[in-house]
Amino acid sequence: MNLRQLQISRRTIAVCVAVAGTVSLAIGAHAALNKRTLDVVKGGDKAVTSGLTGGIPAGTSRLALIIGNGHYPDAAAPLAQPINDARTLSSSLRREGFDVDVVEDATKDDMFRAVERMKAKIRPDTVVMLFFGGYGVQVGRESYMIPVDATIWKEADVKRTGVSVESVLDAMKERGAKAKLVVLDASRRNPYERRFRAFSHGLAPISPPENTIVLSSATPGKVADDSKGTNSVLVSELINNLNAQAGAETAFNKTRVAISRASEGEQVPSVSSSLLEDIKLGG
Repeated sequence: MNLRQLQISRRTIAVCVAVAGTVSLAIGAHAALNKRTLDVVKGGDKAVTSGLTGGIPAGTSRLALIIGNGHYPDAAAPLAQPINDARTLSSSLRREGFDVDVVEDATKDDMFRAVERMKAKIRPDTVVMLFFGGYGVQVGRESYMIPVDATIWKEADVKRTGVSVESVLDAMKERGAKAKLVVLDASRRNPYERRFRAFSHGLAPISPPENTIVLSSATPGKVADDSKGTNSVLVSELINNLNAQAGAETAFNKTRVAISRASEGEQVPSVSSSLLEDIKLGG
């Protein structure tokens, strides 16, 4: 082998060594990148899992859907108290740890969307409250909350344009709520009665499903006149009892007794309960 051939061989060996080194570095870098990516994915999975399990707070969650309807085109004058009641009750419930959704002067679509939002938040440990202030109408032994855009000329229109209290309770039950609380300040003499053939005074009796309590401003079939205060007597008394941090059944019954005594029996709220235990509203 001459000198020229030896130089070529040495150069070839050097090139091969350089190429092998480059390939080795590339393989090592690729392996490291794959490991880092896998670690990130695993870490991301852990973060997602943590978010799913840790995002739901321990203990019982509390939701409230508050609807105050005051401006009805068919009424002689707007109702002042329902919207005031909705705002006042919302503030009190928020202080007690409730996640509150407030809707004022709700149309039928507004009410349905609000119910859907509520349903989406309900978990098996949830205590959920519904408050409705405005006009309520009974038809076919069901009680309907009337939206502000309702056009009512006959009883069938109530079913078509109203939102049944029982249907909202059914939705709560289907979602597996721990307890269901309903407050209805809707036993007013409504502007549609003269258009109906059948008697429809006040609200119908509401048979509460399991673990439910319902407080209404008057006994079934009766109406109650609005007081002259900023808030209705029902909400004013209820908040007084909420501030005392009573359980739901205790607070509702104390409210009923206080209003009955103050009105000397002229207004007797109704309480229907199937609660299995008294649900704490405060703290």
